[in-house]
Amino acid sequence: MSNLIETLKWRYATKKFDATKKISNEDLDTLKEAIRLSASSYGLQPYKVLIIENPEVRAKLQPVSWGQSQIVEASHLLVFANMTDFGAEQIDAFLNNIVETRQIPMESIAGYGDFMKSKLTTLPADKLSNWTSKQTYIALGNLLSAAAELKIDATPMEGFEAEKVNEILGLNELGLNASLIATLGYRHEEDATQHYAKVRKSNEELFINL
Repeated sequence: MSNLIETLKWRYATKKFDATKKISNEDLDTLKEAIRLSASSYGLQPYKVLIIENPEVRAKLQPVSWGQSQIVEASHLLVFANMTDFGAEQIDAFLNNIVETRQIPMESIAGYGDFMKSKLTTLPADKLSNWTSKQTYIALGNLLSAAAELKIDATPMEGFEAEKVNEILGLNELGLNASLIATLGYRHEEDATQHYAKVRKSNEELFINL
């Protein structure tokens, strides 16, 4: 069995973190790079990721995150925030990045830029926000796998009041919305959840061959 599968079996949604253990700067940089390299629709990455270590800020976030202890006990807290005002300006910035990175003329990708704008800038605000929010889940998947590879525990969370998280972090003014939270650190020896058998659907239930 591959190391990847063994690693995925090792990880679980940690319920209680050891607050005395901190992620090293080197490992944090690796996790950030895993997020940065994540796939996204068109490659646009229409989100920001806030890395929150400040204990005072995290104490404010805990009550609006269903009181979950991971918010304050984990080494690091990440908030994936999707862009709510994504448009032509962000697409142009992406095109400029392509030109600079690949050393190609803008004219060679102008048609691609027009295509993206035709598909995205015409979306109603609610559908556009839904699309940008979906992209954060792809990045989260990369983070969970990378963390497990480093034997760093991670807990993805949707259990929070987005409007209040936005207010506490000042996201509305930045054109952002809290889509997902992930807490990172090291499991506490008292976390009984780590000993539970992993429950998943069987291959027969999950996959359909056509």
